[in-house]
Amino acid sequence: MFADRATIYVRSGKGGDGHVSFRREKYVPNGGPDGGDGGKGGSVILVTDKGVNTLADFRHKRKYLATHGEDGGKKNCRGKNGEDIILKLPEGTVVKEAESGKVIVDMSGDMNRFVLLEGGRGGNGNQHYATSTMQAPKYAQPGEPAKELNLMLELKVIADVGLVGFPNVGKSTFLTKISNARPEIANYHFTTLSPHLGVVDLKDAKGYVVADIPGLIEGASQGVGLGHEFLRHVERTKVLIHIVDAAGSEGRDPIEDIYAINKELEMYNTELAHRPQIIAANKLDLIYDDPDSVIKKIKDEFEPQGYLVYPMSAATGQGISDILYKVRNMLDEIPDAPVIFEREYYPEIQVDESEPFTVEYDAENDEYVVEGPRIEKMLGYTNLESEKGFVFFQKFLKENGILKELENMGIEEGSTVRMYGLQFDYYK
Repeated sequence: MFADRATIYVRSGKGGDGHVSFRREKYVPNGGPDGGDGGKGGSVILVTDKGVNTLADFRHKRKYLATHGEDGGKKNCRGKNGEDIILKLPEGTVVKEAESGKVIVDMSGDMNRFVLLEGGRGGNGNQHYATSTMQAPKYAQPGEPAKELNLMLELKVIADVGLVGFPNVGKSTFLTKISNARPEIANYHFTTLSPHLGVVDLKDAKGYVVADIPGLIEGASQGVGLGHEFLRHVERTKVLIHIVDAAGSEGRDPIEDIYAINKELEMYNTELAHRPQIIAANKLDLIYDDPDSVIKKIKDEFEPQGYLVYPMSAATGQGISDILYKVRNMLDEIPDAPVIFEREYYPEIQVDESEPFTVEYDAENDEYVVEGPRIEKMLGYTNLESEKGFVFFQKFLKENGILKELENMGIEEGSTVRMYGLQFDYYK
């Protein structure tokens, strides 16, 4: 079975504790401190693997733990580092924090390796704490604690073009005709239970990847049937080919079917409804009345709305070439960058909500001062030079109640806010 979703628990390794010990040699009865440092805990690392194309393995094993760093020892012996744990994911996997559903990383494009949870730092041994006044320190630093996360893994197929439509309208036959893909084809609903990818090679034009998205049904956007599992694969595509049974061979109305599928796309993700779309009026070979009048009816309904309608027969190949070249032209007008899901969640700066922060007004310098461990950690991990980093910074201030606190103190537009040596102008 094609598995495109899994929930797992991951944990980095704890850093080893520093050691407390003193030199005890034959002629050095009262030697100085020689406690070794603890080893670093193992990290949780994500990598993409082209040999993996499903998340099936993560359905059988749900816990992934890096090992802890060893404690330091006598004679300045440093503890052994914990072993990293490496999770191999198919390209296109979106990793989310399970409870909030926020994106941590999209393992697509150039992102093929990502350190998800850094192992805990090892603690210093007591040798680091000797001073002229404290020559026999009996204190060593504990290792940093492990970090843990519950993750939702979602595989979203990477393709330029998505085929959508009700079951049994000819999507699999179409994919077989245009590429070397060989999806299972049969005359019943839900034949395709997993997306199939095909590469279209065009003479005198650049090729592209097409995904046969499993057949949708009404209610899919609410998760009816396998709705959500199917719809998530459309999200990365840049152009949609909407295949419809123009012959109404199962007693369905093609115009009603087009509206129904587009409604499901819009309800799942509004952006999908506005994605470039070609309507491929299929099964011309089965229209026994007047094919031209049937196609004209569909064109009259949808072309005024901005859709292009192309008649075709996936069975005989009629009209397919026109569609393929038109899609290539549409792709050429769209930026070539892959659809990447933006990061929304930063595990390294998820801090204890009980950690305090203070907001005070410094009358002497006429500025508001915001401090606290929560703020300090956030600034340490955020690149404020980048646009994305600054947007995250603003979102952090809002979600943690800092902006509200400033407003309660009467801050006005243009006022200066200082955070650990950084100064910002406040604007709503």
